[in-house]
Amino acid sequence: MNEAIIIRPYQTSDQSTLLDLIDLNIPNYFAFSEKEDFENYLEHERELYFVISLDDKIVGCGGINFQDKKTIGIISWDIIHPDYQGKSLGTKLLQHRIAVLKSMSTLKRIIVRTSQLTYPFYEKHGFELKEKIVDYWAKGFDLYYMEFAID
Repeated sequence: MNEAIIIRPYQTSDQSTLLDLIDLNIPNYFAFSEKEDFENYLEHERELYFVISLDDKIVGCGGINFQDKKTIGIISWDIIHPDYQGKSLGTKLLQHRIAVLKSMSTLKRIIVRTSQLTYPFYEKHGFELKEKIVDYWAKGFDLYYMEFAID
């Protein structure tokens, strides 16, 4: 890929584009009910959130949230446009956030709460499965709770 890849902080003007991205990933990776959750997240729960663009087109997004006085970093709401999946953009976005988290002196753990549909991606990048809960997100969308070992 020789195109210009940029990872930058989310801006509120990105919201409609990101809602379109989740629409493109329903029902393959997200339940219909999760779009409203995502919109609420962007408006009220977002802490650090990033977009990844390719030649000035937003093709993905993903965030970081925190727990326990910023000792736990949570990888949150990863979404990649279906036409750009499998092109290492999700990897670049994940690596960017892991680097941000590792640079924080307070951090003790990195976790992700994902589904059976995407947990192999996180496993490939060093996350270890700790717990599964069937139908957690919605019927047919199980919770896969995973942790990343910080060196």
